[in-house]
Amino acid sequence: MRRALVLAGGGVAGIAWELGVLRGLQDADPELAERVLAADLVVGTSAGSAVAAQITSGVPLADLYDRQLSQESAEIEVELDMEELLARFTAATAELTSQDEARQAIGALALDSRTVDEPVRKAAIAARLPVPDWPDRAVLLPAIDALSGEVVVFSRDSGVALVDAVAASCAVPGIWPPVTINGRRYIDGGVQSTTNADLAAGCDRILVVTPALPDQPAPFDQIGGEIEQLKPGVTHVIYADTASVAAFGTNPLSPATRPPAAQAGRAIGRDQAAKVATLWG
Repeated sequence: MRRALVLAGGGVAGIAWELGVLRGLQDADPELAERVLAADLVVGTSAGSAVAAQITSGVPLADLYDRQLSQESAEIEVELDMEELLARFTAATAELTSQDEARQAIGALALDSRTVDEPVRKAAIAARLPVPDWPDRAVLLPAIDALSGEVVVFSRDSGVALVDAVAASCAVPGIWPPVTINGRRYIDGGVQSTTNADLAAGCDRILVVTPALPDQPAPFDQIGGEIEQLKPGVTHVIYADTASVAAFGTNPLSPATRPPAAQAGRAIGRDQAAKVATLWG
């Protein structure tokens, strides 16, 4: 039986929240948490790519969680008006009919946006990674080619540094600079899907962790269709709740969201442990 752990996008708050969910599972059932962390496949998109790199690094989960509670952080404080950003996406893609064209348009928007310099952003990403090397496991980190709109899935076999793959998957268009890899520029894998759970096709049990409300899909949410694609595999989704959304605040990219988001996720992880145990078998 093959098991997959899918970690969705959600900004700096999402990283803390997802680590909190896993820490909550560990509170409730340490052996279960160990088996979830040892999933045969880990898929990480955007914020989830950073979590995937952390939990497969060999660093204890408790240490990773405790880092989210610290007031010290290498994260870059950035202003975010989500409504304004989504309006820019909508305007860029308004008359386009295909997903490829829409991704190209958002890629063009990202390439034209003024952001921090790429090396500055990459240094912040590097600070998220306890270990700079890919784990000796199946980890998939999707990103988007900013020019072609192609979905590219990085893995240890891609010949790409882990920090570059995570930075690419986390490169929110219009906020962070596209990431240069082998002469190409890449943007956030969440532009394709916040979860990219379809990459877990062929697995028998799939746990999806996403910092979104179940009845309020995030932008680029594709989870419903992806669950259909994963059948006959059995999927369980851990969603955020209203307390978590309150912890994320109006700017989930702010480092200040880390402690409250981590704590909110931990509470959900405890509550979800029995359902995850049923799924994982």
